[in-house]
Parts: sequence; C-alpha cells; structure tokens
Amino acid sequence: MDIITLTRQLGAALQEDERYLAFQKATAANEADEPLNELMHRIQLVHMSYQHEASLEEKNEQKLDAYDREFNELYAKVMENPNMQNYEAARQEVDDLMRYITEILTLCIRGEDPETCEPKPHDCHDGCGHDGCGHDGCGHDGCGHDGCDSCEGCH
Repeated sequence: MDIITLTRQLGAALQEDERYLAFQKATAANEADEPLNELMHRIQLVHMSYQHEASLEEKNEQKLDAYDREFNELYAKVMENPNMQNYEAARQEVDDLMRYITEILTLCIRGEDPETCEPKPHDCHDGCGHDGCGHDGCGHDGCGHDGCDSCEGCH
C-alpha cells in the first residue's frame, strides 16, 4: 500500500476519533450561537478599524487606544461564552492529537522505530509567551524542531 493511501486511511480514522467529533460538535454550536457570532462580527469590525487607523500617516493614538480597549472587552466576552470555551477545549484536544501524530512521524523520518518511538511531552499548551513561541503554544511560530525544549519560555 502506498503512503498516500495510508494517509487517507489515517484521515478517515481521525474523522471517527472522539476528539474530532467533539470538535465538530463544538464548531456547530459556535456557528449556531447568534450572540457569539455578533460579538465575533463586532471584533472583526473593531480590528479592521484599528488596522485602518494604524495604517494612516497621522495616526490618532486616542482612537487606537479606544479600539484596543474595545477589542479587549469584546474578546473577553467571546472567551466567557460557554460555546467558545467548549470550542477552545475541543480545538486544543485536536491540536494536541495532530501535534502528537506529527511528532511520531518526525521521529520516524529521523530513523526511529515506528513501533516504539514516543514524542517528548510538552509543558506549554496555553502559549509560551515572551520568548518566541506563538500564542497557540509550541509549534512553527518560534519553538525549534525539538518543541518546547528549544524554547526558553516553555519551561
């Protein structure tokens, strides 16, 4: 069997996994939540207004500060929403699963035994912050190929 066929089979298996199913359910709940969608729409408008103002040669710092405050207030409301909290938890589970799978494949590419190789655990799922990792935690936004081990902010 070729590698692409195996990958498609893995994709099909992922779509049957409880984490994927929970993520799909949480996504549907978010999409059906009208108040949440209104907040998200307002955030997008505030973000666009901020970007427009920031792009002007003569920026109005008071407007930028007001947009920033409004954005943060709206974001806090979005993140307080139970559907968004469920979505974020489900998304994190899927992200963790995908990271784990990718790390196993990486170890295999490095020549380790596919039956016994085990990725190192990571300490930072909520974001590493100031030392280069992205807000989504360890990944392509700053941590090295060794994950958190090469990111000073994750330990």
